[in-house]
Amino acid sequence: MTGWQRASPAAWPVALKVPLLVAALMVAISTVLTNQVLQRLAETQRHHLDELAAAHLDGLSSSIMPAVLREDAWEVFDTLDRGRALYQSLNVVETVVVTADGMVLAASNPKAVPAFKPAPLSMIDRFATEDAWLDPLSERAGARRLLVYQSRTIGAIYAEFDMARQFAERRHVLWTLVGTNAAITLFLAIAGFALIRGLLRPVRILTRHLRAGATGPVPGAELPRPRSEFGQLFRQYNDMVRAWNEREALAARIAEEERLASLGRLASGMAHEINNPLGGLFNAIDTLKRHGHDAEVRQRTVSLVERGLSGIRDVVRAMLADYRADAANRPLKPADIDDLRLLIEPELVRRDLDLDWRNELVEDVPVPAGAIRQAVLNLLLNACHASPEKGRIGLEATHTGTGLVIAVADDGPGLDPARARYLQEPTLAAAPRPGERGLGLWIVRRLVLAAGGKLSVERPASGGTLIRITVPTLTPEALSHAA
Repeated sequence: MTGWQRASPAAWPVALKVPLLVAALMVAISTVLTNQVLQRLAETQRHHLDELAAAHLDGLSSSIMPAVLREDAWEVFDTLDRGRALYQSLNVVETVVVTADGMVLAASNPKAVPAFKPAPLSMIDRFATEDAWLDPLSERAGARRLLVYQSRTIGAIYAEFDMARQFAERRHVLWTLVGTNAAITLFLAIAGFALIRGLLRPVRILTRHLRAGATGPVPGAELPRPRSEFGQLFRQYNDMVRAWNEREALAARIAEEERLASLGRLASGMAHEINNPLGGLFNAIDTLKRHGHDAEVRQRTVSLVERGLSGIRDVVRAMLADYRADAANRPLKPADIDDLRLLIEPELVRRDLDLDWRNELVEDVPVPAGAIRQAVLNLLLNACHASPEKGRIGLEATHTGTGLVIAVADDGPGLDPARARYLQEPTLAAAPRPGERGLGLWIVRRLVLAAGGKLSVERPASGGTLIRITVPTLTPEALSHAA
């Protein structure tokens, strides 16, 4: 797996993805809740400010109304100074009383806003559209109250308030919410990770056993509670593993029995093949005893003995090629295929069959020799058995450069569709029952699949069956580990 694939969220374990999902959900919820709390706090503070400012300005307006009518700046200033002391919770920064013509009558800070001067435009412009304002950047707020006497506007009061304490309270609430939500989110993420990891422990155990090849059932110490869902799953898994192991043991036993049965059939034929030249050899020895002094007779007899012994050697060599220990993990030689011709010769003679033999291999092929020889031998014996007497069987072996292709044909009644489908579909699990005709084909399928190959079945137009084995070539290292 590449680094990018490991970094992809799709490759993350469930024990990590679920806590992260919980954390993301908590962040989203806390963000919404924090926003709602801060918004509600701001509305409460604004409402509180409006009420206090209204009370403050109402008191000032009623107190300074007579002085404004008389344009008595000192009395207005004195009233502003006393009102500021009464409303300390408002944190009044500045209060300015302006006449109807826009002149400053009095201010709480006369140095900044002198009396009998035009009111500052910056202050007037802030109230151009509304009677109150709030600036979060400067943390200041302002309010205006018109002075109306007998339906006539005689002036206005402009007040500015320091909102630093309120904004500090908002920040405190914000960081308190952020800290609390972060702590809750972290706790839930850790708790979720621990909980999910504990829940997924049976899955990890099962995964580990599957990766190990499911060679045995899960030990009792690792089994979950029997009545839980995972406990039932593990029991089913253990039952499946035991059944699989029993099936594999049965398959190996059947394969060995089939191998021994094939050996028995071949041995009976080989005994006949060896017995014939032995009779000739005894005759030759008897001739040598009687006429050994004649050089010409002696030469002909020795030549006959050599041919007879060569025939016996070829038969024995062909037999040993199938059953020696190193046959499985060495490359397939052209002679390995040609030797099979000697092994099926007794069957050919017994059933009077013609043989069409085309071995086009000219060099060693890196495929498991033992498995391929046994598979081809089984196919040839089955072809002999399926073909009628005086029929014909054929073999063609070629090396395509990327793999070995061996085709065995007969002119029998044809392979039934069920067995043909079984040979061609590696995932099909239903195998022939022991003792059923065609068990050799099951052995062939098992050997070819173990060698990494595949089988195909064809029905030639002339009749019979053609079974083709295709096996890819292996590297030397892979060949040394081949079954």
